[in-house]
Amino acid sequence: MVSAKPERIPTTYDPRRVEQRWYQTWLSRGYFHAPVDPERRPFVIMMPLPNITGDLHIGHALNNTLQDVLIRWRRMQGWNSMWMPGTDHASIGTHVVIERELAKEGKTRFDLGREKFLEFTWQWKEKYGGIIYSQLKRMGFSCDWDRVTFTLDPGYAHAVTEAFLRLHARGHIYYGQRMINWCPHDLTSVSDLEVEYQEVASTLYHVRYPGADGSDGIVIATQRPETILADVAVAVHPEDGRYRNLVGRQVVVPIVQRVVPIIADPRVDPQFGTGAVKITPGHDPLDNQIGATHGLPAPVVLDEHGRMTKEAGMFAGLDRFAARQAVAAELRNRGLVVREEPYTTAVAVCERCKTVLEPYITDQWFVRMADLAAPAIRAVREGRVRFHPERWTKVYLDWMEGIRDWNISRRLWWGHQIPAWHCGDCGEVVVARQRPDRCPRCAGAALTQEEQILDTWFSSALWPFATLGWPQDTPELRYFYPGSVLVTDRGIIFLWVARMIMFGLEFLGEVPFTDVYIHPTVLTLEGRRMSKSMGTGIDPMEMMDQRGYGADALRFALVVRCSQQQQDLRFSEKMLEDVRNFNNKIWNIARFVRLNLEDFVPQAAPPQEALGLIDRWILSRFARTAAEVTGHLESFEFDKAAKAIYDFLWSTYADWYVELAKVDLSGQGGPGRRRQVQWTLWRVLEGAMRLLHPIMPHITEEVWQLVPHEGESIMLAPWPQPQAQWLDAPAERAVERLIRVIRAIRSLRADMGVAPGTTVAPLLRVADGGRRAELEAFAPYIRLLARASGLTFPSPEATPPARAAAAAVDGVEVLLPLGEAEAARIRGRLARELERVEQDLYRVEARLNSTGFLSRAAEEVVEGERRRHEELRRRRETLARYLTSLAEG
Repeated sequence: MVSAKPERIPTTYDPRRVEQRWYQTWLSRGYFHAPVDPERRPFVIMMPLPNITGDLHIGHALNNTLQDVLIRWRRMQGWNSMWMPGTDHASIGTHVVIERELAKEGKTRFDLGREKFLEFTWQWKEKYGGIIYSQLKRMGFSCDWDRVTFTLDPGYAHAVTEAFLRLHARGHIYYGQRMINWCPHDLTSVSDLEVEYQEVASTLYHVRYPGADGSDGIVIATQRPETILADVAVAVHPEDGRYRNLVGRQVVVPIVQRVVPIIADPRVDPQFGTGAVKITPGHDPLDNQIGATHGLPAPVVLDEHGRMTKEAGMFAGLDRFAARQAVAAELRNRGLVVREEPYTTAVAVCERCKTVLEPYITDQWFVRMADLAAPAIRAVREGRVRFHPERWTKVYLDWMEGIRDWNISRRLWWGHQIPAWHCGDCGEVVVARQRPDRCPRCAGAALTQEEQILDTWFSSALWPFATLGWPQDTPELRYFYPGSVLVTDRGIIFLWVARMIMFGLEFLGEVPFTDVYIHPTVLTLEGRRMSKSMGTGIDPMEMMDQRGYGADALRFALVVRCSQQQQDLRFSEKMLEDVRNFNNKIWNIARFVRLNLEDFVPQAAPPQEALGLIDRWILSRFARTAAEVTGHLESFEFDKAAKAIYDFLWSTYADWYVELAKVDLSGQGGPGRRRQVQWTLWRVLEGAMRLLHPIMPHITEEVWQLVPHEGESIMLAPWPQPQAQWLDAPAERAVERLIRVIRAIRSLRADMGVAPGTTVAPLLRVADGGRRAELEAFAPYIRLLARASGLTFPSPEATPPARAAAAAVDGVEVLLPLGEAEAARIRGRLARELERVEQDLYRVEARLNSTGFLSRAAEEVVEGERRRHEELRRRRETLARYLTSLAEG
């Protein structure tokens, strides 16, 4: 047992003085590293990879705090806890950043060429790519930094290549020409899951396509007149009576004078525009499907830069948006625009650069998903992977059951280059680990490697096992796979979570984790997305250091609001101020306890029956709190765990036990009571710090070191086990009655307007003899905490004072005698307050009885009014009772 530190304890707590010092101590002692140890049970979390382009934001702070809570908790429970950290190369995101840097010099990546561009990017990565690691450390995260991995590390890159080769060999990967989302700015395909939609003001053009036979033809509606140049048909719904007689006829596409058929297809929306739409298979996904069904060609008039091609004739070279206006003008000149109307539409934009995307037909690599998805669906249905909250199970299953093939190739340079070679002689595509000497089809030697790289999410899907040495059969892989828990945001359930499950089952035959906790998304207090550019962001680093709240305050503020009942977590700086007060409360009670342990020598626990009632009460409450916190963490109810320990420390321990203990510490409690109270103060504070440690690691280590303890760090101290022998329901009932009596006296003091420094002499009338004896034994506590100069226990038969404020609690009548003049003064004040309360109650009742208010007001506003109604009703009853008890005798 290490005794309490004798040095002087600062009067105020400064997290900046404490936090970085302790983190460096933990780091230097190797506490975060988890070696392979078959004698211990592993607990594994794989960190959702932050991008090398990023720095710590409030979403990272929440996500990683929750992981650290679980890791520290399980470590204290004796598990071999391993938290794998790392960063993702983030192909598109890194390209955006690097090309922005190059643009400052008036250059593009094409000016540098692939080799020089990659050299420049690696230099940038070495300089800036690890910034987020230092920020994660500043928040106290106990990652296994000895294992940190980057997704372009050689070993990881080997795993990515091996995964591609195996999937291709098993028929899951294929190469072909398909329509994909194309970003004309980044010059790459973009996954469906990485597309954002923005509402924009547009124009709906009603354009006449003349009949090939000289008739009026048909009027179509389109938002994209520039793609008219690639039209190959006009389509109507087969049940649309307006056009039934036109199906099978031919019309002339304006400007290009191409003769095309009018076709019928059930996928046409007869409510859109005129009900007749142009079919452009080369520039629209639905048109591409309709064109394939009807055997139509797919000409293309836009290139990869979003410019009109030579096939666009007079419009060749124009940007797509300039061409839109030019084609519309030409149609007007030819008298073919029947009508133009404002139209609001949602356009697809690139998640990274916000450029409007183009549907584009190109050669790409795809993964066939149906066969991979089936086992991953079963794993969740059978409960081998559990989502928390459970509602996300349906979201996962719905997407998986309708899954489409995955476009995994990107026309970028930064990333894992696809291990395939194109034969320049016969066009064969050869997938191989290394460049073949000859084409296996024609024996030609003109082989060039596929220039495209793999989608970042392909490589990150291997994260749970590629980090452990796969495809080699390593001790780490055998010991740490499968993992335990994944903590992430709802935004990447499809992009990452589902794909990790699929790849884990495909390559290792086991799910990569058993539990997936989906945490809320952090928003501002007003419900807006956090954004530095919008001025709505909260910078975690600034909050911790420049404004002095520290990491623990930020961690607790996030955890205590992380409810499974909400999809969003609303956050503001005010919440950090509240937690700073909690920090100060912890520090003040720690100082009080430490100062009262000067002559204390740690010893074995006294016999339960030898302890006082207040000691047995606080030990019982602590045992219940320990069980409650453990249960909430087991259920991923982080907010409830945080609230339980907060309420115990602030209210139960600090506000009541510490105050009650002052009587015994001062010698008023009788022989031996000081030693008993010292032991209880110490035991409960030390245990409470262990309970709080996973959420607030730094202040709990500092306090734990100030009092007697076993071991060198709270990080390695055992998690508090619920002590059944400490549970004491009679002691809890007795002390909680005492607390209610003290509160009743305090309420009477406040309601009667007694000044805080003035003592009172309450009377406690108790009919039950046993309860009366119990309260008489508690008299020293009541006198101290209720500021009572005298305390009497008249018999139930005794005549009560003529004028006294009265309250009843648990069979105890609390009386506060008053003089005639004082009673008259208080009666007047209470009567005026009662009048105000009744007026407020009348107004609230009127609102709650108004059907207009109930139908128009927000649900939370109505609920607030109901709560206020109940508070006013209770206050009216209390005031009426006071006035009755103070009536002139």
